[in-house]
Amino acid sequence: MPHSPSGGAGHGAAAADTGLMSIGAVLNVLREEFPEVTISKIRFLEAEGLIEPQRTPSGYRKFSAGDVERLGHVLRMQRDHYLPLKVIREHLEAVERGEAAPLPVLGRQRDGESAEPVGTDAPTAARIGRAQLLAAAGVDERQFAEWESYGLLSPVEEGVYDAEAVTVAGLICELGRFGIEPRHLRAMKAAADREAGLVDQVVAPLRRHRNPQTRAHAEARTKELAGLTVKLHAALVHLALGVRVP
Repeated sequence: MPHSPSGGAGHGAAAADTGLMSIGAVLNVLREEFPEVTISKIRFLEAEGLIEPQRTPSGYRKFSAGDVERLGHVLRMQRDHYLPLKVIREHLEAVERGEAAPLPVLGRQRDGESAEPVGTDAPTAARIGRAQLLAAAGVDERQFAEWESYGLLSPVEEGVYDAEAVTVAGLICELGRFGIEPRHLRAMKAAADREAGLVDQVVAPLRRHRNPQTRAHAEARTKELAGLTVKLHAALVHLALGVRVP
């Protein structure tokens, strides 16, 4: 498969003569649909065997159009269906073997909730181990412990994190390149918690409903409201900074 420089956009744009793209160029393409995706997330998905970009002699990744399409498919299955990477990998492998592989219907299971069926499968949370998260973020224990001390990341259980922590870790690293330290991000975390609390208030009655279909509808409503709050937050930040987004 094609590759692109692993270090980021500095190595480039798509190579017109080969049709291969750098990881930075791939990031720009994916962010049109997945604004929160990071280079760390792409590297993590590669480490998990979801994609296999080519490498240049100097070690830079080169991605083909097929790689980018596959990445988008993986990210879509995570975002829209809350599928864990193991399930996604098995699904893609089955498709590549030419087998009929209907997409599993899974929902995110919240801590403390029993697993209610949605379709024919029980909800499955997407999780990642601490060592995997450290590797994906490219940080050591000391840095990671600092993030946790400011409440930016926390395990869902001992040594296990929500897979979305990969995105958070990547963004923390990217902001760090501009001199924004973890301690500066506490206000963002507090604002996110308040926004999440507001969404929870709206969907709580649906989650407590006795009808399984109504509870399943709560997931869709949560996702919709989360998307709206993220868009509003971004718009307010742009407005406050006087930044116009094309």
